[in-house]
Amino acid sequence: MSTLRKALFLDRDGVINVEKNYVYRIEDFDFIPGIFELCTLAQQLGYRLVVITNQAGIARGLYSEADFQHLTDWMLGESQSRGIMIDRVYHCPFHPTAGIGEYRRDSFHRKPNPGMILDARDALGLDLSNSVLVGDKDSDIEAGAAAGIQHKLKLLRAEESNPAPLAFSTLHAIGDWLVQLNRSDGQVKSTAVTPP
Repeated sequence: MSTLRKALFLDRDGVINVEKNYVYRIEDFDFIPGIFELCTLAQQLGYRLVVITNQAGIARGLYSEADFQHLTDWMLGESQSRGIMIDRVYHCPFHPTAGIGEYRRDSFHRKPNPGMILDARDALGLDLSNSVLVGDKDSDIEAGAAAGIQHKLKLLRAEESNPAPLAFSTLHAIGDWLVQLNRSDGQVKSTAVTPP
């Protein structure tokens, strides 16, 4: 029997927090409704939690690696205070055309490339074929496909519509889907995510 573990991979901007232009300050970071409930549910279902985020704002010189780390530490603290343990946060600070200095280059870790996902797989002993990715951009979905993640879910923005079966308008709906996916495991009791 496999000892590999499954993970829920989350993009940051547009999935964990409201998408704004290059968020790097705590006062600009607004959690998307349902993200804490989804993470709690995923943990109950046995998923490790991994954040994978492109951070072109670092490449463009809009903020520093230290600024990103400060915000990340705060985000992790807010999650931990709610009983949520995020196992890893991976970020790619490079951009192939808009980067400044050392940050101007191609990177295997910049989505839609799968580098961050593969790093998490190796560090945490993950079974990607049994893992789930949630992103709000095509590059997120493409990275998941390139890494071999079986379930790739797109969180739609308010102005978007998408007939695809794995496109969702809310994180609550993704939580309900996750429950259905795991129902056959016998692990789920009354843990479905419901809107407030």
